[in-house]
Amino acid sequence: MASTDSTTVAKDGSDLEGLEAGLDALETRQTHRTPFRQTFVEKILPPVLAVALVLAVWQALVSFKVVADPTKLPAPSAVWDVVHTAWLQGELLGYIWTSVSRGLLGFFFALVIGTPLGLLVARVKFVRAALGPILSGLQSLPSVAWVPPAVIWLGLNNSMMYAVILLGAVPSIANGLVSGVDQVPPLFLRAGRTLGATGLKGTWHIVLPAALPGYVAGLKQGWAFSWRSLMAAEIIASFPDLGVGLGQLLENGRNASDMAMVFEAILLILIVGIAIDLLIFSPLERRVLRSRGLLVKN
Repeated sequence: MASTDSTTVAKDGSDLEGLEAGLDALETRQTHRTPFRQTFVEKILPPVLAVALVLAVWQALVSFKVVADPTKLPAPSAVWDVVHTAWLQGELLGYIWTSVSRGLLGFFFALVIGTPLGLLVARVKFVRAALGPILSGLQSLPSVAWVPPAVIWLGLNNSMMYAVILLGAVPSIANGLVSGVDQVPPLFLRAGRTLGATGLKGTWHIVLPAALPGYVAGLKQGWAFSWRSLMAAEIIASFPDLGVGLGQLLENGRNASDMAMVFEAILLILIVGIAIDLLIFSPLERRVLRSRGLLVKN
């Protein structure tokens, strides 16, 4: 009997040691740098190959006359010539900056409005019952639908652009935060109240940090809606005093029946959207997930 007890104790001790070692391994951050070869193969090469494949298929469609009319599908070289000419004329960065500056500033305003609105909806039952369905409906409404009333209300100016961005992005940011708050374990809230973190203190120190994964997901979606809303506004509401952004460049290409310019605008819109996500939102998301043990750093 004593032998059996000692065996059980030894086994339990071994299990605890194994569990402790596993937890230590999870908490330990690897400090060695990933070899460039591994980084190149895993992260750089796949998108490069994907882009090369798209360009090859595009060029094949033109070369083998699958689409014979260049006014419908220009060659990649024709699009590159248009981009290169815009660069040499000093216009390319102006197109990009006009749209990016509007998009980021409008997104900042949406962030300032959507964050407290999301907290209010998440924490106050009456407000959720009143505004929750409206926010969900606004999120599903196409951003282009806001352009005509915004033009009528505010005129053809930058205020109209920012209004369209806000109406497109605020519901996504607010709903993302509501989703994140709903996923906070009740144990966290009870522990916070026990420690005296109630009201604004509880919101700042308990609710917001615990809701960060859902909130960051809402921010990414909010930026996507901001960018799409801005492009819709620039395409529809063209006016000389507004300057030429990427959406206006796309509309100019359509009006001139210049498919090379149209493809130039589409590619620039795509590149800017991807760059903002890779430079800002993806690193932020990885950092939040890694800090919670939801993403292991290789």
